[in-house]
Amino acid sequence: MALTSILSDIAATQGWELLQSKPLSGGDINAVYLLECNQRLVVIKLNHSNAFPGMFQAEAKGLQLLAATNSFRIPEVIGTGTHGTYDYLLLEYIPKQQPETGFWIEFASNLTKLHKEQRTQFGLDHDNYIGSLPQSNNSHPDAATFYIEERLRPQLVLSRDAGFSLSKAENAFKNIAQEIPDEPASLLHGDLWSGNFLASDTNEAVLIDPAVSFGPREMDLAMMALFGGFSSEVFKHYNEEFPLPEGWKQRQALWQLYYLWVHLNIFGSSYLRRVQDIIKHYS
Repeated sequence: MALTSILSDIAATQGWELLQSKPLSGGDINAVYLLECNQRLVVIKLNHSNAFPGMFQAEAKGLQLLAATNSFRIPEVIGTGTHGTYDYLLLEYIPKQQPETGFWIEFASNLTKLHKEQRTQFGLDHDNYIGSLPQSNNSHPDAATFYIEERLRPQLVLSRDAGFSLSKAENAFKNIAQEIPDEPASLLHGDLWSGNFLASDTNEAVLIDPAVSFGPREMDLAMMALFGGFSSEVFKHYNEEFPLPEGWKQRQALWQLYYLWVHLNIFGSSYLRRVQDIIKHYS
């Protein structure tokens, strides 16, 4: 079936008539389109049903968890479903612009509010995805066990299966566990790089494409610092509103190890050296 027919059929399930569609950027894993319907503009994400089972249901739950904090603006989840061999996620369309004055201060305040949504147990009541990789969210009583067992160890297994040599990883895990501060679990976006936020046409800070869990809050900040794209104002104002434990800057590489390991397992050996360097540092 032609793509236009598929999109028209999905629009019809909502009582809409599709007028036109156009592809949007950000479709590395999924195909993403802006649908202009007679009722409204919406975003649709599509993938083959057997490629990433349950991905869109998990993403919808994550977006709804973030929205419930009344911190960042989060696209409304309109619905998920299956059409033939495709799964889809329908979302509110939020027009974007370049950040204007006050955006980064608002971003910091919103991130503070998000991270103050806390629990005693680390994890989540369902698993989800980080990029194209499954992300396990089994519950643990402390940050160190959660981080090692639910974040680092699964990546170690994947990289060893792919033939990468990381012989010092287990020693590094023991030392990393000693460095992790004792804080409650915060609600995390979980994949907070510059491609997963935008400034709305009213200068609101908007988050998209989450990989949520209740985890160590320094993880979000470390991911923000890893690839850039965030003003230094964010880190300054965040730390003023919700002070971080001493040594947080020195621990950034500890948390960045997870995200670099994910990149190694998705994109290949160009990330191997950076993963090896952090493991060596903690071995």
